[in-house]
Amino acid sequence: MALTYTAIETVTLSSSQASITFSSIPQTFTDLVVKMSARTDVTDVEVVTSVNGGALDSGMRLRGNGSSVVSVSNARNLAVNPSTATASTFANGEFYFANYAGNSKKVVSMDGVTENNATEAYQSIVVGLKNSTSAITSLSFSVLSGGALFVQHSTATLYGIKNTV
Repeated sequence: MALTYTAIETVTLSSSQASITFSSIPQTFTDLVVKMSARTDVTDVEVVTSVNGGALDSGMRLRGNGSSVVSVSNARNLAVNPSTATASTFANGEFYFANYAGNSKKVVSMDGVTENNATEAYQSIVVGLKNSTSAITSLSFSVLSGGALFVQHSTATLYGIKNTV
């Protein structure tokens, strides 16, 4: 079995924005992937994932910082570079939505790293669940801290994946 990736849409911010959104997602693929490179204008923040306009209902996160590892239940967010990280560096993350058009609950797996030329940066693995059986038609990503923004040049690309034989 081979996987075929097709870029559906890329969003690159020309100025700071509160969210990155993909709407009118076609229902012609097996899975969806979003690859993101982002930075925020505040300290100590995470990316919140919304499916069809609503937050994920539950999740679990495993995160390490180079000296320790922490597992947190009901954590549904992926770390992103804060304003205090090394200038002009961006966190990288991937969000994988399996069987997004099917009639089962929606599961997303996320993994990512923050970038920082200092003593602390994060690596995270997260699984999230949306208790909805509706097909995913829109995805939105925002910063957890109220009023926080993704900075200029933050980028996200939505890919459709087809399983081919």
